[in-house]
Amino acid sequence: MLKIFITICLLSLSLFAGTNILQEAIDNAPEGSILQLNAGVYKGNIVINKPITIIGKEEGVIIDGQGVGTVIKINSSFVTLKNLKVINSGNLHHQLDAAITLSNGKQCEVSDCIIDDCLFGIDAQQISNSIISNNTITSKDYDLGLRGDGLRLWYSNDNIIKKNSLIKSRDMVIWYSHGNIIEENYGEYGRYSLHFMYAGKNYVRNNTYKYNSVGIFFMYSQDTIATGNIVKSSLGATGMGIGLKDVSNFRIEDNTIIYCAQGLYVDRSPFEPGTNNWITNNKILYNSEAIHFHSLSENNVIKENVIMGNIEDVVNDSRGSKTNENEIVGNYWDNYTGFDRNDDNIGDTPHKVYQYADQLWIYNPNVKFFYGSPVISILNFLAKLAPFSTPVFLMEDEKPKVRIKD
Repeated sequence: MLKIFITICLLSLSLFAGTNILQEAIDNAPEGSILQLNAGVYKGNIVINKPITIIGKEEGVIIDGQGVGTVIKINSSFVTLKNLKVINSGNLHHQLDAAITLSNGKQCEVSDCIIDDCLFGIDAQQISNSIISNNTITSKDYDLGLRGDGLRLWYSNDNIIKKNSLIKSRDMVIWYSHGNIIEENYGEYGRYSLHFMYAGKNYVRNNTYKYNSVGIFFMYSQDTIATGNIVKSSLGATGMGIGLKDVSNFRIEDNTIIYCAQGLYVDRSPFEPGTNNWITNNKILYNSEAIHFHSLSENNVIKENVIMGNIEDVVNDSRGSKTNENEIVGNYWDNYTGFDRNDDNIGDTPHKVYQYADQLWIYNPNVKFFYGSPVISILNFLAKLAPFSTPVFLMEDEKPKVRIKD
């Protein structure tokens, strides 16, 4: 396709109060054109209905939505946006007012853009084989629940979402979307830094999330790999590192979950009969709860993890979770009290976890106010020393590791 380069120089936004020169340039450009924008402020509410490339030729190219609607709407395949600053969308949730909306297209790209003061950031609906990379996205300065999602995939498959930073937005959501690669993204001070629902065969790797309410939460999904991610300091009394709800055939590998209220949360997973989830080689460190089971959750394979520095290693909050019917073997537990007389780095006796005085707060949320207090610590110690009630058996690691691998 013949590439036509068009350079637009804008002297002042106010000089063009009655017109939108960027929209006119898009409308008049042949398909496949490359529009190179000089520094300046351009009016937003742009609609793109043809294959075209828009590039900020230099820093300071700003597209301003002026507080109304979506700043840039793309209704075409083969559209590229690069090196733009997109600001000031509308504030209507029911209209999904966004910085950039992509709809019903393929092989599009949004890269190296700064999005600020926009309710939603990038909203991709029925987009495939596209790239969203190296963008910095911030929502409007609203309370957390009233912000829009920083990045949203909806019925969008086989895309690459890479090296984006979502700061003080609400969620990054992957819903009804399959085969996407989500890698090396960063998120802080949001709600769900990454939230999947009804999504399969996605690959989630090397992302970093901190100071969010929830790190990564998978719901009603299957056939996904999450590896190399770091989730740190999920905020609040129920702040969660990685959550699994009704998911099957997942691999959770080589992740680090640290300083969260709940490290790994497992709810009715795996969901499909005859399937497993593999939770291996993760570092679950210094959380209030390392692994929290809710509802019936069996047939998980939990192996070769490092579980260290947590207040509680395993919590079962619903009595019927059948935590002992998961395959839990070969993990390092810093609370293991056995020996390794033959020096093979496998404990001579199994590591068994019971629920003692913890029942007071696990099944009675009002008592959780005292969680971690000297009172509960003393009750735990006394219960283990001389149980005044029958403890609840939670799980057994038959071959606990005694030392952490270098």
